[in-house]
Amino acid sequence: MIGISSCLTGICCRYDGRSNLVEELKRLIDTGQAISFCPEVLGGMPTPRDPAEIVGGSADDVWSGKARVMTVKGEDVTAEFKAGALKALKEAQAQNIHQVILKANSPSCGSAMVYDGTFSGKKIAGAGITTSLFRQNGIRVMDENAFLASVTHP
Repeated sequence: MIGISSCLTGICCRYDGRSNLVEELKRLIDTGQAISFCPEVLGGMPTPRDPAEIVGGSADDVWSGKARVMTVKGEDVTAEFKAGALKALKEAQAQNIHQVILKANSPSCGSAMVYDGTFSGKKIAGAGITTSLFRQNGIRVMDENAFLASVTHP
């Protein structure tokens, strides 16, 4: 069993109310090989919602209280992001999941790059809040691009 970001399975839970459907990942859900979750929704965030980025440091810094997750309008949503990540971790552990495929670049789910906190569209090397927590707990994380590369060029 693996875990997948809900938006990648066709669920319209992105901040803008859309999805990022990847048919190959939806098939894993449909065949019972995976479960999906959206940490931001689990944390109580509405859909749609204002864009958010990690500000003042990395995801690890958010967990240690040195950085925050802020919306483009300046609202601090750190508590919601952390709560959603913790709920996603609890679900993954309950399902004995050791690998997840999470949405690239997301402030929750990014695994290689995230937006830089300036809301300018610039990306930097880093991870999202949920990815950071999963990695701290021994869960392997990849994004949809790495997954697709692995199935087309195994």
